[in-house]
Amino acid sequence: MAALKDIKRKITAVQKTRQITRAMNMVAASKFKAAQVRMENFRPYALKFMEVLSSLALRVDAKSHPLLAVREPKRLRVICMTSDRGLCGGFNNNLIKTTERFLKEKTGQGKEISLIPVGRKARDYFRKKATVINERTDVFGKFDMGLSVKISEDVVAPFVAAEYDELYLLYNEFVNVAVHRPTVVRLFPLPSIGREDEIESDKRLDYLYEPSEEALLDKLLPMYVHVLIYRALVETSAGENGARMAAMDNATRNCEELIQSLTLKYNKVRQSAITSELMDIVGGTEALAKG
Repeated sequence: MAALKDIKRKITAVQKTRQITRAMNMVAASKFKAAQVRMENFRPYALKFMEVLSSLALRVDAKSHPLLAVREPKRLRVICMTSDRGLCGGFNNNLIKTTERFLKEKTGQGKEISLIPVGRKARDYFRKKATVINERTDVFGKFDMGLSVKISEDVVAPFVAAEYDELYLLYNEFVNVAVHRPTVVRLFPLPSIGREDEIESDKRLDYLYEPSEEALLDKLLPMYVHVLIYRALVETSAGENGARMAAMDNATRNCEELIQSLTLKYNKVRQSAITSELMDIVGGTEALAKG
């Protein structure tokens, strides 16, 4: 009977776990829907903004604004964006591995790297593995463009002051609930800087700027950083909740399968115990009859 009690205790424990995973799945599904809508609404704007600014950067003098400066990349700054919480499958691990490979590659080239972790998972993992500065944690519960502006403030002024030479952003681009693509984007200098030869000859047009080119870039370049960082935030938020929803759905199914397996085992052990008791009764009855 002790075995029956142990199996029954395991079934009860798994049933409680199933209740938790099912509840977490429902919460994640609710958050995912809102995060997905926000991401899908913002993504076209971000892509078009990048296209326009990259095209503009191809046609202006890199010396016309300090944020267009191109220096020998000796010191790098990297923004790594993960979630604050776990239980979302390989969402964080895949990006952390990509970031680790990136850091190892750049360090091997003799680069000096400082890391800005956004999200508790990145902060906890790289705390003792890299030079961590300006960390941002517990931010994905509720955020807006203001968070993007604050993160931008940590990177724009130091770049202008030549404290570092290149800025990279690493985040998970949302593809679907099951697929999140680790993405590396160079923010400074702009990827299009130094690629004037890529403009087709019939498209080598100049623009008339109103206000001046300097005033326009002074407004658009900081906004470019805000937009790309905010896009990474909404992609991370949608990806995290989608991954957690899928992970909790899988966990719930695993719990149900385990409950079925344990119930079958319980019934077999119980049936065996009943059969054993019946055999004892029959044996006792036969002994009494012979006596």
